[in-house]
Amino acid sequence: MFSLKDYDYELPEELIAQKPAEQRDGSRLLILKCDTGEIVHRHFYELDELLLPSDILVINNTEVIPGRLYGKKASGGQAEILILNYGSGAKYEDGAFICRSLVKTAKKPKPGTIIFLEQGVKAEITEAHEGVCTLRFFCNEQQFESLLYRIGNMPLPPYIRRNTPCNEDKQSYQTVYAAQKGAIAAPTAGLHFTQELLNRLKHKGITIAPITLHVGYGTFLPVRVSDIREHRMHSEWYSIPQETANAVNIAKQEGRRVIAVGTTCMRTLEYAADADGRLSEGAGECDLFIYPGYHFKLADAMITNFHLPQSTLLMLVSAFAGRETILKAYQEAIDNRYRFYSYGDVMLII
Repeated sequence: MFSLKDYDYELPEELIAQKPAEQRDGSRLLILKCDTGEIVHRHFYELDELLLPSDILVINNTEVIPGRLYGKKASGGQAEILILNYGSGAKYEDGAFICRSLVKTAKKPKPGTIIFLEQGVKAEITEAHEGVCTLRFFCNEQQFESLLYRIGNMPLPPYIRRNTPCNEDKQSYQTVYAAQKGAIAAPTAGLHFTQELLNRLKHKGITIAPITLHVGYGTFLPVRVSDIREHRMHSEWYSIPQETANAVNIAKQEGRRVIAVGTTCMRTLEYAADADGRLSEGAGECDLFIYPGYHFKLADAMITNFHLPQSTLLMLVSAFAGRETILKAYQEAIDNRYRFYSYGDVMLII
């Protein structure tokens, strides 16, 4: 249960989704019932028929920024920048917009290196430590955001292969309810919702409660220890509004189901809940690592995509539903040619 090898499975490469479904809510939906292990195959657009009017859905309204930028050094060499903390620590100071970034160049980037971007904007590396650089962009915050949304590319996961950047990803790799800029990866369980489906859910009486967790680069980092208990989780900035905390706490008091949309919501809810399962409003850094043996305090069900082998996300869903139960469900999804990962199909675990 604690060995990294316990979370491995074989996935045919052709099942890794390279593009989203033609219609967001047209994705296939695998329903997994934890108590019996029963599996039902449906479609996501049927979600309003599958949930109860008393349910509360907790969604992550973070917005993915087009934070991958391309520029050149003074020598003419290519440089690739990935903005890391746009919504959680980046600041305007002394005439420059300052943020942490990953910088890829032919040689290891060093402090003092200047990178030239479009329209005369340039950035200087002021610090470099363990692959993460501090960059000073010589423009104000408004100019930087304008540059970002004009020339930036969506930071797609490495298993989604593009020969050239695809403008369509700026819409498809973004939830329809994205509202708080700052993520460098999408909360992918939310990609399946359309505004029409959300309206149907609300009309049925289902509560939609937003939180924010800015998904960070650590979501792509592999677990490098053989005993998963030794893994240290990356931290990500989160915020829970008072209205959401109140709605969730009332639902729990009344015995109604709280359904986390995605692993980001699940981690945030569990991190911010006390021992009695009462959720607190507020903001901070979430570094909770959930793996089998964890006692869930708050969420009753979850919606989630299919995750990479040996990933912390697979460990989280294994903790929620049981490792063997999850791996059996994954094998059935493979046998039924479900599409996997960020642009893939989806599960409802109840």
